[in-house]
Amino acid sequence: MPNANLKSHLHLHVLVFIAGFTAILGELISISAVPLVWFRMVFASIFMFIYIKVAKINLKVSPKSIFKLAIAGIIIALHWITFFGAIEVANISIALAMFSTGAFFASFIEPVIYKRKIVWYEILFGVIVVLGVFIITQGEIKYLSGIILGIVSAFLSSLFAVLNGSFLKKHSATTISFYEFISGIIFISIYIFIFKGGFSLNFFQISSSDLIYLLILASVCTTYAFIASIYVMKDISPYTVVLTYNLEPVYGIILAVILFPEKEKMTINFYIGAAVILTVVLLNASLKYRRKLKRKYT
Repeated sequence: MPNANLKSHLHLHVLVFIAGFTAILGELISISAVPLVWFRMVFASIFMFIYIKVAKINLKVSPKSIFKLAIAGIIIALHWITFFGAIEVANISIALAMFSTGAFFASFIEPVIYKRKIVWYEILFGVIVVLGVFIITQGEIKYLSGIILGIVSAFLSSLFAVLNGSFLKKHSATTISFYEFISGIIFISIYIFIFKGGFSLNFFQISSSDLIYLLILASVCTTYAFIASIYVMKDISPYTVVLTYNLEPVYGIILAVILFPEKEKMTINFYIGAAVILTVVLLNASLKYRRKLKRKYT
């Protein structure tokens, strides 16, 4: 159905826009990265559990799988903490530009997890991405700590995505996410008890505006976006979904410049470096798709 396909494509771009809007919420929420991610995961777990009950999804998994999902949950928690931390110490543009480097971390992580050879052009693209980061750093050295946090976040995001790819062979995406969110909450809670002396009354005293933004972040930008992305894959190929999601930093940076023009004012080096990274990310995705087609028809 052409209309259904067009609808799904439009829906996909709405989801990518929502993904970009996550960074905007990170700027609007006044609490620091660790409690922000804790609240996000708690609220998202509640919304996800409601969906699981309504959809009657089976949550049964083996103890061995729960352990693996728990590790992935810790990784996604650390990814979100470093991502929002990058926004906190730098700004949205820096965090999203560095997030774009994730595709190339995946190029080196995938061969280790799936035991395949590294492709030569992935190494070349990796070098070009490093060059793009170097160009940004030269113009935005004051944001060095944000750049480092953003790169760490991108690495953790790639590691999480590759691990999730292997989990999907055995479990539903919703089940995977639910256990990952729960383990992320437990991990952050342990961190708070050990390093922060436990939960204080102040921890739960958040402003009404922060509560609203957190609920939007957990419901629309996490639970809804995740579940909806599974459904659009019924009409759109996974490649198109992945390629379109590479536009997330573009949407996010444009939104940031419009909403926070003073804080997001960057040097020309930033835009040159970001353009280099994003161009290579899209080119990499395109070449991978061609290789996939070639293997399919030979």
